[in-house]
Parts: sequence; structure tokens; C-alpha cells
Amino acid sequence: MESATPVIVAIDGPAGTGKSSTSKAVAAQLGLSYLDTGAQYRAITWWMVSNGIDIDDPSAIAAAAGKPEIVSGTDPEGPAITVDGVDVAGPIRTQEVSSKVSAVSAVPEVRTRITELQRSIAASAGQGIVVEGRDIGTTVLPDADLKIFLTASPEARAARRSGELKGSDVHSTREALIKRDAADSSRKASPLAKADDAVEVDTTELTLAQVIECVVTLVEEKRAGK
Repeated sequence: MESATPVIVAIDGPAGTGKSSTSKAVAAQLGLSYLDTGAQYRAITWWMVSNGIDIDDPSAIAAAAGKPEIVSGTDPEGPAITVDGVDVAGPIRTQEVSSKVSAVSAVPEVRTRITELQRSIAASAGQGIVVEGRDIGTTVLPDADLKIFLTASPEARAARRSGELKGSDVHSTREALIKRDAADSSRKASPLAKADDAVEVDTTELTLAQVIECVVTLVEEKRAGK
């Protein structure tokens, strides 16, 4: 059997839509590489916090944006991420980093740096890649073969996210999600937005398995049509 044409899949959407779980599963099922771009923004945020950079000072963030060396593994079964050789897969998921990532991500110099990194990773993925984030279809990979925008009601997203953050309260999680979406949707540099040619998938009433099946079908149809 001849190898399938490499396909670049962009999956965007707000937090709690099942984006990461879906992207990893689809990549694993189809033998594609996987990139969690949010983890890269979390990694640079973690580095800024760890190095005492003032998160309220965009010029300080901009000046430091080129310093950390961020390396992303693209294995969907175990996506690794290191900063200056340190494994940060755990530390970047803390509440401290979550609360600061929007501010760091909004700085244009940070976005330029991380976007270049993302493009180089996508370009070197021989079999193709699933790239998930918030501005992949619009800014990072506007020529992606397939763009998908996952949505879900704020209630559904909060319930999922608080399920992930064991024991956290759904109401406060919902408030935090809405606040973060507002920050990410209104920022000047590469806001969270649905690309005009993206396929929107509302995951509110779907199980994770159904979402994965839906996306796998879309990718297979795209590959077959080439």
C-alpha cells in the first residue's frame, strides 16, 4: 500500500472543547505527528515566571522572548516538552501558569517567536501533523489542508475542565474559561478566531469518542480527495 499523502490538520477552539484529547487521539489513529501549541505558550510563561520576569510589563516579556529554548516532542502517545533541557510537562499545567498565559501570549514578540517554532515543526513532519491551538488555522498555518474549529457551550466546557482539574468547582471554572476566552478573542496579536474555511464541530452533545470519529472521518475524506 502506498503511503498516504502527508496532511496538515489545524484544530482550533477555546478550552474545554475536547481539543487536546481529540487531537492526540486522531494523530495516533492516523499515524500523524501531534503538536500542542498551547503547551508552548505555557512553557514560555513558566520560564518567565521562573526567571522573575514581570508579567505585567509587556516590554520586559518582549525583551526575554528569545531567551528560553523550547523543544516540543510530536509523539501523540507521549508529547514531551522541555525548556532549556528541563522537562516541564507537569509544571506548565499549574494554576499559576494558567492564570498568566493569556498575558504572556498577547505580547507580539512572544507570538512571533512561538509561531516560527510551530511552522518549522509542521514543515518538518514527514507523515503530516495535527496541530492544535487557538490561532492555527487563521495565523500559524493558514494553508493547512484541513481546518477544524471545535466549540461547546460554556457549561459543557466548564464541566469537562473541572472534571480534569479534580475537585474544582464548575461555576468558578466557567467564569475562568469565559474570562480567558474574552482575553484571547480580543487580543490584537492573532486572536482566537474561526478561520473562514474551517469546519465547525459543536462538541456540546457529543462524547469524546464521537468527536474523534468525526474528525478522523474529515481527515480521511480530505486525504482521499487529494
